[in-house]
Amino acid sequence: MVAERYKTAFTLYPYEKVSAQDAAPVRHPVVIVGGGPVGLALALDLGQKGTPALVLDDHEGAGLGSKAICFAKRTLDIAHRLGAGVPMVDKGVVWNVGRVFHGERQLFEFDLLPEDGHRNPAFINLQQPYFEQYLVQAIRAAQAEGAPIEIRGRNSAVGIDVHEDYATLDVETPDGPYQIEADYLIACDGARSPIRTMMGLDFDGRVFEDNFLIADVRMKADFPTERWFWFEPPFKDSGQSALLHKQPDDVWRIDFQLGWDIDRDAEMQEDRIRRRVDAMLSSQTGTVPEYELVWTSIYTFQCRRMKEFRHGPVFFAGDSAHQVSPFGARGANSGVQDADNLAWKLDAVLKGRAPKSLLDSYHTERAYGADENILNSSRATDFMTPKNTVSRLFRDAVLGLAKQHSFARPLVNSGRLSVPCVYDGFPHFGPDALDGPYATRPGAACPDAPLGSEYMLDRLGSDFSILALGGDAPHHDRINVVHIRDPEPTVRRRFLGDHTRAIYLIRPDQHIVARWPDFDASAVEAALLKTLGQ
Repeated sequence: MVAERYKTAFTLYPYEKVSAQDAAPVRHPVVIVGGGPVGLALALDLGQKGTPALVLDDHEGAGLGSKAICFAKRTLDIAHRLGAGVPMVDKGVVWNVGRVFHGERQLFEFDLLPEDGHRNPAFINLQQPYFEQYLVQAIRAAQAEGAPIEIRGRNSAVGIDVHEDYATLDVETPDGPYQIEADYLIACDGARSPIRTMMGLDFDGRVFEDNFLIADVRMKADFPTERWFWFEPPFKDSGQSALLHKQPDDVWRIDFQLGWDIDRDAEMQEDRIRRRVDAMLSSQTGTVPEYELVWTSIYTFQCRRMKEFRHGPVFFAGDSAHQVSPFGARGANSGVQDADNLAWKLDAVLKGRAPKSLLDSYHTERAYGADENILNSSRATDFMTPKNTVSRLFRDAVLGLAKQHSFARPLVNSGRLSVPCVYDGFPHFGPDALDGPYATRPGAACPDAPLGSEYMLDRLGSDFSILALGGDAPHHDRINVVHIRDPEPTVRRRFLGDHTRAIYLIRPDQHIVARWPDFDASAVEAALLKTLGQ
């Protein structure tokens, strides 16, 4: 029988016995282990493209606890493309502004989305169970339209045999074991990935010894919906840093830096947690409102990744492939970008549109993204937790300058927040014959922009697109062609710069492949074949 690993916040796919449990192993094109944000997004993307996806999850829905709460604009753009973005933004707490303090002094504030013309905000705060619930709702809607997606709850992967071109899984259920086969197996089973462990694989990187306490607190409070971060906070027993921001349902996320040598059991005692929370609240409001401790946890920073994200027919995505500290909101956001990157490549290979070698580019691109996140996360952690006298002197000097001098503020690293990965110079991208705005260069994720009552990303969809700005491009049998003959000012600023015309080729994950000043059929075809690995 399957052990209950944790209770669910939402029962989304209760266990049902399937006929395959009493039959010889059935081969599936794609099997996904893990029903978190990454696995569900991957299954939804594949299914909407018509590629069958089977999700095996060892529980029956979203687990208890907020876990990931900060979802970035890039993730929301992906979720919107998949049909799940609107309820996420409607439920989430929208925020763009953050404030950084040193003791009682505010050093500065920042706005992560200072210009308009975007459908989605810079960030929303939304508890992970809601994020998963809305993905499952979108999966149900896609299934109703014929999308070949299946989720099996309380199906635990307990063994794996990797062959040259497929994998066999041993699966445990409440009705006993059975086996399935997968042309491609995607491990989205979290930081303690059973698949990774069963294959004898591990992480390379750093584990930081500092301990941090998360306390999710339900209360009525008048704090603004902003991200507040303190270095050396003024409230008692708060450690070297603290963080406060709001979630839906009147829940506030509070983080305290506890230090290196702690008694974890003692620190998790409710009375000790409440003393810390009481000190923070009384420092900010003069009183302590009535509140409920919704969820608490102690964690350490880890900045690590697997050496390779692909092992034959087995791929690793999200926390199973890479881990970063929670400060910066890079974990779930980078995992959803993993799914975004892998889905269209699996689809293209399984439909015969691309060679199998295209799948190697998943590791190449997403390991680069993981390294970028690990670098920034490590810098943030080192800045927050100086390890020697020189490091502390540098940090305190930067903090002292930051209040009055803007040049010092980029040096203040309190968990610089998640940004889209840009694949600069990667071999599967084409030329930049336009030399246009830097933000829309090849390798970058296509930004959104208003098009009357629509938005740019809606017009692009989930397949390859040619974007023709200020001119025309002919019909193409294999590519969606989007004509914008009279671009609005925002579109001109983001895509044209000083030019009056431009042609963009854009991948199904809405990363820009190449761009030109005018349409050239042979150049577009060459760039398309290149990005497909042909």
